[in-house]
Amino acid sequence: MNRIHTGLSFIIYCLLFSSAAALLTACEPKIPQNYWEKDELPNIYPDYANVTVPVNIAPLTFQMDDKVDKMVARLTAGDEEVVYGGNKVQPDKSEWSDLVQSALKLQPSAITVEVFIENNDQWTRYKPFSIFVSPDSIDPYISYRLISPSYVVYEDLTINQRCLENYDESVIYDNMLCSEDTKGQCINCHNYQQYNPDRMQFHARENLGGTIIAYDGTIKKVNMRNDSTLSAGVYPTWHPWLPYIVYSTNLTAQSFHTVDPNKIEVFDSQSDLIAYDVEKNEVTNIVNDPDELECFPFWAPDGKTLYYCSAHFEYKDTIDKGQELMMHYEDVKYKLYKKSFDPETKRFGPREALTIDHSPMVNDMSATLPRVSPDGRFLMFTLAPYGIFHIWHHEADLWMLDLQTGEVRNMEEINSPDTESYHSWSSNGKWVVFSSRRYDGNYTRPFIAHIDSNGKGSKPFELPSADPDYHRKFLKSYNVPEFMRGPVTIKPQQFADAIKKDGESVRYN
Repeated sequence: MNRIHTGLSFIIYCLLFSSAAALLTACEPKIPQNYWEKDELPNIYPDYANVTVPVNIAPLTFQMDDKVDKMVARLTAGDEEVVYGGNKVQPDKSEWSDLVQSALKLQPSAITVEVFIENNDQWTRYKPFSIFVSPDSIDPYISYRLISPSYVVYEDLTINQRCLENYDESVIYDNMLCSEDTKGQCINCHNYQQYNPDRMQFHARENLGGTIIAYDGTIKKVNMRNDSTLSAGVYPTWHPWLPYIVYSTNLTAQSFHTVDPNKIEVFDSQSDLIAYDVEKNEVTNIVNDPDELECFPFWAPDGKTLYYCSAHFEYKDTIDKGQELMMHYEDVKYKLYKKSFDPETKRFGPREALTIDHSPMVNDMSATLPRVSPDGRFLMFTLAPYGIFHIWHHEADLWMLDLQTGEVRNMEEINSPDTESYHSWSSNGKWVVFSSRRYDGNYTRPFIAHIDSNGKGSKPFELPSADPDYHRKFLKSYNVPEFMRGPVTIKPQQFADAIKKDGESVRYN
C-alpha cells in the first residue's frame, strides 16, 4: 500500500514538474526570427545608450519610452547572453555581474544591447547600442537631500544615503523628527571629511537651529551665531586632514520672478568666510570685506589652498540691502579665487584670482561652486549668466578649468539644455556626480559621468533604480549629491536627540 502511494505521488510530482517546466519554457522570451531593421537607437528611459559605467555599479534597468505591444531585449558580452521580455529590462545582480565581468575581457569593454519591439504584429529591431564598462570603481555610497520642488513645504525633507552597488537606500536624518505644528526647521549642507561617513556635519535652520557635527562616534550641536559674524556657518568644506572646517556665512533671501522662466532668485545680500576648529570649538574670521560676497569654499586636496567664489558689489546705503541687490541681481557675477594656507599655523594668505585662459564667455558670466579633483589637476565649476544659486538657473552649465594650463572649457559632453549644478568628485577622481533637470526642467536628479585623464567626460547616466520609471514617479528633487566611502551608521533618532539640545557656544578668535 505504501509502495503504491509513493509511486503515485512520484508520478504526480513528475507530471506537475513537467507541466511547470513546459509553462516556463513557453513563457521564456525569445528573439523574433523575422523583423524590420531600423537605423535608429531605441527611445528608452533612462537613456543608457552608449554610457560608461563603473565596474561596481548596480544593474542598469530601462524601459521603452514609446507605447509598444511587446518588447524583447538581448544583452550580450562575450559568451554571456541574457534575454528579457515584457515592458521593462531589469537584470538581477548575478546576471549583471556576469555581463560586467565578461565585458571587461573585451576590447572595447562593453555590453551590447539589442532592443526588439512589436507593434501591429510586426517586429522591429533597433540599432544596437553599448553600455561601456570602466575598470575604474566608484565610491560605494552617495548621500543627498530629498526635497519637494516647492517653496512652502521645505520642512518635509530628509538626508538620505544610497548604495551605488545595489538599490539600498536609507535615511540619515528625517527633518520631521523635530518639527512641530507651529515651529519647524530646514536641514541642509551635509558634508564629509575626505568621504568619511564617520566625520560629517549638517545644519538645522530656524527652530532648534545649529550645526550638527559627528566626529568619530561623538555627536555635538554647535551654535556659531555671534555678533562678529553674519550668521552661523552655512556652506562647509572640511580640511583634508585637520579637524578644521571653513564655512561661508550668508544672509540669504529669495525673490520670485513673474515672467522669467527661472521662477525664483536666491541670493546673498552679504556673505563672508569663517573657519571652525572642531577640537578647540573655536571660530576665526577669514575674510569679511563688506564690498565682497564670498561663498562656496572648497579645499584643495593638498590642504594648502582654499578655493572659493566672490562677487564685488558696493551698496549705496539708500535702501534696504536686500532690495538694492535684488534691483541689480543681473549685475552680480561671481569670480573664482584662492587663498594659500599654512596647515601648521592655520594662517591664510592674500586673495588671488585664478589664472584662467579667459574667454569673453567666462568673463561675462558668474562662476560658482569650485570643486577640485582629488589629484589637484582640474577644477570643475558651474557657470550661468549671473547670481550665486545656479540650481534655479536653467542656463547653468558645468565647466572645467585645467589648473596646470589655465585652459577652461564648457563640458558640452555632459551638459544638457537645462540646469546642471551641484557636483562632487569621487575619491579616485574618475567620476563626478551632479544635479541636473535635463528630463523635465523641474526636478533635479543625480547623474554620473566618467572623467578621463584629460578632464574629458563621458555621456552621463542617471542614478540606476530597480524600477526604471522610479525617478519620474518620485516627486522629490535630489540636492547636494556627495560621494562617501561607506554608510553613515548613526541613527536618525540620535541626530534628532542632538538637535533638540542647546548648541554649544563657540569661542571667537
